[in-house]
Amino acid sequence: MTDTHDARLDDTAAAAAAAPSVVDRETWLRERSELLAQEKAHTRRGDAIAAARRRLPMTEVDANLTVTGPDGPRSLLDLFEGREELLVYKHMWHRGEPFENQCPGCTFAYFAVRDPAYLTARGVSFALLAQGPWDEVAPFVEFMGYPPHWYAADGIEDPAVGGGEFGWVSFLRQGDRVYLTYETTGRGAEVAMPSLGLLDMTPRGRLETWQDSPAGWPESKASFWFWTADEDGTGNGGSGGRPTAQWSRPGATAAVVHGSHDH
Repeated sequence: MTDTHDARLDDTAAAAAAAPSVVDRETWLRERSELLAQEKAHTRRGDAIAAARRRLPMTEVDANLTVTGPDGPRSLLDLFEGREELLVYKHMWHRGEPFENQCPGCTFAYFAVRDPAYLTARGVSFALLAQGPWDEVAPFVEFMGYPPHWYAADGIEDPAVGGGEFGWVSFLRQGDRVYLTYETTGRGAEVAMPSLGLLDMTPRGRLETWQDSPAGWPESKASFWFWTADEDGTGNGGSGGRPTAQWSRPGATAAVVHGSHDH
């Protein structure tokens, strides 16, 4: 019993040591103001990059490229729904795999923007293009409870619409002609992952190995470790389970991966 008690004291002491230093309010406000100056500079730099993005040239894309959705085939031009701009998320698809094996990163990137009300209010249409066949995508959309703006871009070779990498793509319509104006992938997809920005505000951050943390902080894990979770909602480093968002869906039982049960 003494050994257990001592171990708990040691854990408590370690946790206390792995925390920011304690200062008075005046000192905190001064240091917070210094950080705020850096944050404002970062914001202004982001504004400058956005201005450069608006000045990128554009390139034409075939407006008649056809995707398949809940109402059957639709052209890329149709997805604009009469608006001038169209924002698309290209969702990776693992053909022939069950729901739990579909991309946790794409699930994360899309999950917070399922309702594009603020985009459409600004005159921007939204569509999600899954890089797989509709007969596989449709049951997944139903299981996840997603809105009917999902389409299958299976078989389309133009990398702006089908194939290529996952990520965000922006199009502009000029009459009946469609132009590609911007695309981003990798960490560029984080623009739609507000949870990551919120975690960056916390003292522990994302707890991923790449981040710069003070000495003594809890041990970091491989990137994306909490994008896949077990039934208890705890991230597991992609060692099985399901994309974290799936556990909120009815019928999300323990994942079955290639014939073996992995919780």
